[in-house]
Amino acid sequence: MNSDSDLQIAGDILEVPHLLQPAKEHPTTVAEFAGLARELAADRAQWAHLVEYDATTRWYHRLRTGPGYEVWLLSWVPGQGSGLHDHGRSSGLLTVLDGELTERTERGRRTLTPGAQQVFAPGYVHEVVNDSLEPAVSLHVYYPGLTEMPMHEATHQATHQAQCAPAADVIVSA
Repeated sequence: MNSDSDLQIAGDILEVPHLLQPAKEHPTTVAEFAGLARELAADRAQWAHLVEYDATTRWYHRLRTGPGYEVWLLSWVPGQGSGLHDHGRSSGLLTVLDGELTERTERGRRTLTPGAQQVFAPGYVHEVVNDSLEPAVSLHVYYPGLTEMPMHEATHQATHQAQCAPAADVIVSA
């Protein structure tokens, strides 16, 4: 039989601070970083007024930093791309906020639409391009913060595969 006496036996958890988990100060797992990106994506007031479009170069703005991580906002006009690169020792998460981006890897290509998220580990080589006719905006979270972005030469075979092969990886969708 459940009654108020059950509460008396267990005691009030709020009265026993050592049983409470401390509030997290910042994300520490991939899922928490993905949640941070979704939270920022949903709060357009935090980023929409910052976006600029530049036809001569990709525009970017560091939106936030935390213990060991950075969040960047990027805009892409039609035809702009990152070139084939990796992120050095950083892991990352790309979230499309507006428009459409194409990610090309040696495994294929995929179209990323608003809400889509792509998670990657250190050494992940890819190219991101705005192949559409409309501008795009993306949010990038790097942990640890991005310190290098080595560029890679695309071989003819890898380029052909990236343009023609279906994507085999799974992306996170909203």
